[in-house]
Amino acid sequence: MPTVSWKTQELSVGEVAARSGVATSALRYYERHGLIHSRRTSGNQRRYTRDTLRRVAFIRASQRVGISLDRIRAALDLLPEGRTPSRTDWARVSEEWRSDLDLRIKQLQELRDDLDDCIGCGCLTLTSCGLVNPKDIAAESGPGPRGLTCG
Repeated sequence: MPTVSWKTQELSVGEVAARSGVATSALRYYERHGLIHSRRTSGNQRRYTRDTLRRVAFIRASQRVGISLDRIRAALDLLPEGRTPSRTDWARVSEEWRSDLDLRIKQLQELRDDLDDCIGCGCLTLTSCGLVNPKDIAAESGPGPRGLTCG
């Protein structure tokens, strides 16, 4: 693993990968989708500013809680260019998601509770369950889950 001096202003893709724990292919993917940015050297190598490490950490944490890349990009667009985001910048971004995360938590708790009830009944056959889906009425609404209203 390459070591990076704190004095280094720019990092290579390998250095960002080593520091962030994210594969270089993921970094290139994030860049293709406008989540992070680099400049190219005369040898066509990517160079990232040090604030990219914070952005990558933010992307990974956001993905872990189910935030879409489009929403992550929109949030990152609120951050300043040319300087490392401050605590205030990050607070403004996180506030944008607070109500969505509260709703997601509520939905997950309801899902957890419904699963407990279903598993407790012992049938585990959602197509014929008289409580969750009597006579498979959900099929009339088309394919996919009907009890979940995520995203």
